[in-house]
Amino acid sequence: MKLLNGAVVDHGGSLGRARVLFPNALLPFVDLSTGINPHSYPLFDLPATILSRLPEAARTRDLTEIAASTYGAPSPANVVAAPGTQILLPRVASLVSPGKALVLGPTYAEHVRAAGIAGHEVTEVGDFADLADADLAIIVNPNNPDGRIIARDRLLALAAGLHAKGGLLVVDEAFMDVGPRQHSLAGDVGQGGIVVLRSFGKFFGLAGLRLGFALSDAATVERLETQFGPWAVAGPALEYGIRALADIGWQDAMRSSLAGASARLDALFGRFGIAVAGGTTLYRFLRLADAADLFSALGRRGILLRHFADRPDVLRAGLPGNEEEWQRLETALAEWASRREDQSRGSKQ
Repeated sequence: MKLLNGAVVDHGGSLGRARVLFPNALLPFVDLSTGINPHSYPLFDLPATILSRLPEAARTRDLTEIAASTYGAPSPANVVAAPGTQILLPRVASLVSPGKALVLGPTYAEHVRAAGIAGHEVTEVGDFADLADADLAIIVNPNNPDGRIIARDRLLALAAGLHAKGGLLVVDEAFMDVGPRQHSLAGDVGQGGIVVLRSFGKFFGLAGLRLGFALSDAATVERLETQFGPWAVAGPALEYGIRALADIGWQDAMRSSLAGASARLDALFGRFGIAVAGGTTLYRFLRLADAADLFSALGRRGILLRHFADRPDVLRAGLPGNEEEWQRLETALAEWASRREDQSRGSKQ
């Protein structure tokens, strides 16, 4: 399927759009439309100079050092920090001269748009084997929204084939913090022909900081750094990134907590006949015939799921952040299931 590349597509997390869709919704909204951790890394005080002075280059080096250690990159020279992975997408796509870009989908729509901005002819493909024909191949691993995993050995074989003909494999590991880390390519980027993207804000629940990383061979990292120039990452983002990425205890405890919460969410959906078809511990992937009805019913109750205009049978659900939100979700699901049952009875009479 060949795709056009133009305006930004709709994404989850827009409360402004939610108010337009559901003007009479119960407020405040329970926003389950993103894959952002509702339990953010603990906030801490920053000195006023963090805001009044330009960021020090030494703190950027500190950040890339801890990021390399935490993500498993060969060295800090293999890591470039950026104000969010979103801003990296067209720059990374531009590392290869305009040609054939293939994106393994269905997946995060911004990769198609970014590759188009970089001048590529972009096609979304559903078969991993088709990616061998690309000049630029893009894979989200774990995939958003269904959680699909591509094994590391398959990725490395693909990367080797692309690299041999001057191509590039981009692996977006935005959710690998809660994925099977043995399939990450972070440790393999030094061999060339690979760029791994890592997002900070999703797992640490601090998306507003706008912090992300590209991991690649040293020459590619230097090329990206040159494009960004000095002070690319804001002072507060540097400080939060350094502390949170070094806090392995918090990360391990959070992974365990998220696993419990996602299992609880699966059980809750299951009580009302909604099967969970995939996802990660930060979001669950739902496939059901009346997905649009469920989206609207919960939306009217002030609970937002992520729906997909081009996939009407699919929804993605993030995690409630507290017991009140869990209760609101349970009540809304019970109301929806009861109405559906009443309609089913009526149709049989």
